[in-house]
Amino acid sequence: MEKKLILAPLQGFTDAPFRQVYPRHFTGFDEALAPFISTMGQARLKPSRIKDVLPENNPLLPVVPQILGNVAEDFIFLARYLADKGYTRVNWNLGCPHSKITKKLRGSGLLCRPDLIDAFLEQVVPAIPCSLSVKVRLGRKTSHEIFDLLPVFDRYPLDEIIVHPRTGVQLYTGTADIDAFERVLAQSRHILVYNGDITDKKGFQVLVDRFPEIRSFMIGRGVLADPFLPATIKGEVRDRTMDLERIKAFHDDLFTTYDGNFYGPSHIAGRMKGFWSYLGPSFPGGEKLFKQIFKSRNREAYLVQTRRFFDEQIPFCPAG
Repeated sequence: MEKKLILAPLQGFTDAPFRQVYPRHFTGFDEALAPFISTMGQARLKPSRIKDVLPENNPLLPVVPQILGNVAEDFIFLARYLADKGYTRVNWNLGCPHSKITKKLRGSGLLCRPDLIDAFLEQVVPAIPCSLSVKVRLGRKTSHEIFDLLPVFDRYPLDEIIVHPRTGVQLYTGTADIDAFERVLAQSRHILVYNGDITDKKGFQVLVDRFPEIRSFMIGRGVLADPFLPATIKGEVRDRTMDLERIKAFHDDLFTTYDGNFYGPSHIAGRMKGFWSYLGPSFPGGEKLFKQIFKSRNREAYLVQTRRFFDEQIPFCPAG
């Protein structure tokens, strides 16, 4: 059975413009989990806050909205609003590792409080008109925290649990704890989705061989470094002599799309340089030109440097 591939929710990267552009140039993803929307009360609902997940802004790739928050009433309000927009599934973010989020007991900051998670789910699950999944880490500080949460999750009809096998304090350092994921799989009654460190087809196959019962896998940073990765995993045979041309076409399309969404001379350059932090290392030999891209401070300088980069015809060779 072919595995389902899900685009991960990476703040500042896999937003609606990216989700519009990516499928025009590459294949392989079956759906996307959108970067989180923070909960808001009815009085604070603004169109700009939910623009990223409006159906008209996501025409090519099926999207599941993700909500970040710890106030059940606000979550219910937003989930109902999204259901009115046509969404049948929403996701609760229990994985964000960043301190400005966790110190407010949101994201992975809640993972050490199963009592609060239980109370939240008790209110939310029967009150929303759509199914609910959760995205978690192994814990905020230790990988043992998840095992206190599994009995809580088992009490509710969750759609699935997306597990990133790191702790919150790890951020994205170290390696994913595959052994811990295996223990979670053994102890949960829910469908699990694997998320973390999928960067090449060989590594993906190792996961599939070890966890044949897992039907869905989430990929984030791996696709930013290698946009061909999902299609490669699914067996696409491509003309590698066209790699650079396809990446350039994708880059130019993404630039144009973002250029219509940002204001000010440095905003678009700053956004695009974020992508180069992942994509650039996949061009070994292009380090000097890559550094010049990062030195560009405005739109025009950025365009000059990226044109120089692509004109050099440096081979695309992602790690793995």
